[in-house]
Amino acid sequence: MRYVAVSALSHPGLLRERNEDSLVAGPWTLCATVTESPQTFVFPLGTPLVVAVADGLGGHPGGDVASALVARRIASLGPALSSDDTLRDALSACNRAVYEAAGGDEPGELAAMGTTVAGLVVQPDSLLVFNVGDSRVFAASGSDGLRQVSVDDSPPLEPGQRTTSIVTQCLGGSPSYRPVRPHVATESLSPGARYLVCTDGLTDPVPTDVLDEVMREHDDGRAAFELWKAAIEAGGPDNITLAVVRVSDE
Repeated sequence: MRYVAVSALSHPGLLRERNEDSLVAGPWTLCATVTESPQTFVFPLGTPLVVAVADGLGGHPGGDVASALVARRIASLGPALSSDDTLRDALSACNRAVYEAAGGDEPGELAAMGTTVAGLVVQPDSLLVFNVGDSRVFAASGSDGLRQVSVDDSPPLEPGQRTTSIVTQCLGGSPSYRPVRPHVATESLSPGARYLVCTDGLTDPVPTDVLDEVMREHDDGRAAFELWKAAIEAGGPDNITLAVVRVSDE
């Protein structure tokens, strides 16, 4: 039987008081949780399977509310996300839902709450990669090393700069409604394909070459733990949420 294994964890890091990240693995969600040990989910490959992370905007009230709302909505829509168009429609609906939850045209205390989102939808012969914001998806199989397949919605970095707190597009995040243009791409799928889906709490403090080395040296659950450990050893400045995804025929 072909299956998809997802090893995931979500942790507040060392400096933030709470975890405003959320995670989707099929019908399951992890919202505002603390999981230092990876949890592994195994799903048969067939119906579209969504794996995603959502990173509530720091500095805005309700970041945890926004990321949880988006995670739960995407989890409920997952089996229907079978094409580029349905995926884009779902993300646009999430954007509208965050705006309405913040008070709509009469914003309240959650005004301008927002979240990034990034993930993939695994199908029998291909997968869809998507994101809005600067959470990321990497392909981690093959001899070419780690390859980013998502598209950052953030200003270009200066030489030597590894992070920026500014995103140019997110779900919600504005007192008035703004449409989004989700990034969606199709990837071919082969047995043994591996992907890393993560928030910037991992990619900001940990260089890509370290991520690549961890993914090469460790299997799924251990890789998830070692990636989290690397972010903690780098200071753990932000919430850390990640999922290692593998497709197998065994």
